[in-house]
Amino acid sequence: MAKKKIVVAGGNGFLGTRICKSAAARGWDVVSLSRSGEPVWSSVTSSTEAPPWSKSVSWQKADLLKPATYQPMLKDADAVVHSMGILLEADYKGVLTGKESIWGGLSRAFSATKGGSQNPLERGVGEELRAQEQDGQLTYELMNRDSAIALAQEANAQKVPSFVFISAAAGTPILPKRYITTKRDAESTIASSLPKMRNIFLRPGFLYDSSRKFTLPIAFFGGAGSMINSVVGGRLTALAGAAVEKPLKADLVAEAVVEAIGDDSVKGVITTERIEELANKAWRRTML
Repeated sequence: MAKKKIVVAGGNGFLGTRICKSAAARGWDVVSLSRSGEPVWSSVTSSTEAPPWSKSVSWQKADLLKPATYQPMLKDADAVVHSMGILLEADYKGVLTGKESIWGGLSRAFSATKGGSQNPLERGVGEELRAQEQDGQLTYELMNRDSAIALAQEANAQKVPSFVFISAAAGTPILPKRYITTKRDAESTIASSLPKMRNIFLRPGFLYDSSRKFTLPIAFFGGAGSMINSVVGGRLTALAGAAVEKPLKADLVAEAVVEAIGDDSVKGVITTERIEELANKAWRRTML
C-alpha cells in the first residue's frame, strides 16, 4: 500500500490517538489536530509516558471552529478524519456535577433544537464557525454536525480525496435525541453537498479499552444486551438504541478506519459488522 498522509481532527482523543497509532504503524504521514496538541497520555492510555510511535505523529494545535488555524495542514492530504464531538452538552454535565438545577439543566439539554453555527452550506471557505447559542455553548449542532461539515468542505477545497466521519450506531434513552440526529444530519449533508469526495461514515457503538477501566463493565453489559437483541431479532434496537449495539474495542475501530482509507472501494455508511471485517482485514495484513 502506497504511503499516505492523513489528518485526524481530534487526534489526541480516546479514538483519535489510536487512529494516529494505526496509521503511523503503516508508515504514513500523520497529522493530529486539536486545541491542546499532544495528548495527556494518562487520559488516553494506561501510561503517563508518550509511547514510541507518538514521535511519528505531528501533534498540531488548531481550533476546528476556526478553519484558518488548520487549513495549511490539509495540503496534500489523502484523507481527513473527523474524530471529535461531544457526548454530553454543558447543561447535562451541569446537572450531573450539581452546577445546574435538575429541571433547568435537563429542560435545556433535552430541548428539541439548539443553535449550531451560521448555515455551514452558506459559509465561505476559511470562514470561522460562529456559535449561535447566546452563551456560546458547544452544542451537538455545532460540534457533532457543523464542525464536521465545515471540515469536509475545507478538505474538499484542498482537493483531499477522502473524508472519514466518526458517527455513531444510534442514540440511547439517556442522551438527548439531538446527539444522534445531528450526526445523521452531518452524514447526509456531507454526502449530498460533496458527492465527488469519497465519504466514509463509521457508525460504531460503545468504545472500550482496558486503559479506561470504567468502560469495561459498560462494555460487558452492552455485549450482553447485544446478544439478547440478536436473539429477539433486533427488536430492542428501537427502544434501547446503542445500549444494545455490540461494543467495540477502540483499537479495532481505529484499525478499521485506517483500512477503509487504504481501500478505495470502501465508502458510505460502515456499520458494526463491516467495521469488524475491515479490522480483521487489517489484522491479516500484519500477519503477512
